[in-house]
Amino acid sequence: MLRHELAFYIGGLNLYEQLQPIHMPTCFPDPLQPLEWQRCSRGLYDVSLALQIKVQVVGNDLLADQQKLYIITGANQGGKTTFLRSVGQAQLMMQCGMFVPAEAYRSHICTGVYTHFQKEEDVQMQSGKLDEELTRMSWIVGHLHAGALVLLNESFAATNEREGSEIGRQIVSALIQHAIEVFYVTHLYDFANYFNEKHLPEVTFLSAERLQDGKRTFRIIPGELLKTGFGEDLYHKIFG
Repeated sequence: MLRHELAFYIGGLNLYEQLQPIHMPTCFPDPLQPLEWQRCSRGLYDVSLALQIKVQVVGNDLLADQQKLYIITGANQGGKTTFLRSVGQAQLMMQCGMFVPAEAYRSHICTGVYTHFQKEEDVQMQSGKLDEELTRMSWIVGHLHAGALVLLNESFAATNEREGSEIGRQIVSALIQHAIEVFYVTHLYDFANYFNEKHLPEVTFLSAERLQDGKRTFRIIPGELLKTGFGEDLYHKIFG
């Protein structure tokens, strides 16, 4: 047991030493009691991305109180998935007693962290993408308890807009009603607009910042619901 615990701490030290040469900030977090529903972070970043490219990466700020659903829309390749990973990494590192990849970080303790990201097609051809997504979601729901954190990335986009939005609406509505915190990166406008029109106090909208010239800043900022992912920007960039 001593060997395993020391290995964990040495791993933490090695991670810290890898982040110092690229001048990425770290801090010790301020953990809150479960179900306090507060998130306050400054300069939060994806530590795996920083280790991969070995240069400084863009950090994000988030200030939220009593929020249960974060809907993230905006420009393609604008940093939405990277932000989602940074939230999950920070939560895990805090609850392991580690430092956090941010300048400052405060969050409530979660009863579990669950991720639902898109996967590649089933090469065995045993199920379609939507079937596979729903099967994984069913497994997650079966293990959830109040106070858990669920990170959804482009979930239920394997079908058409109307059906995907309706599936997402029913699942996410049930989750937040049962005190589950949800971060959802999506291009399903009908889904997002449903919550936008409800004006629920526990729902926050975030978007990937895009400048007027189409440049991505890779910052995730509070903002209104966006109808487009600005795919034309990528088209012009690739095809000229």
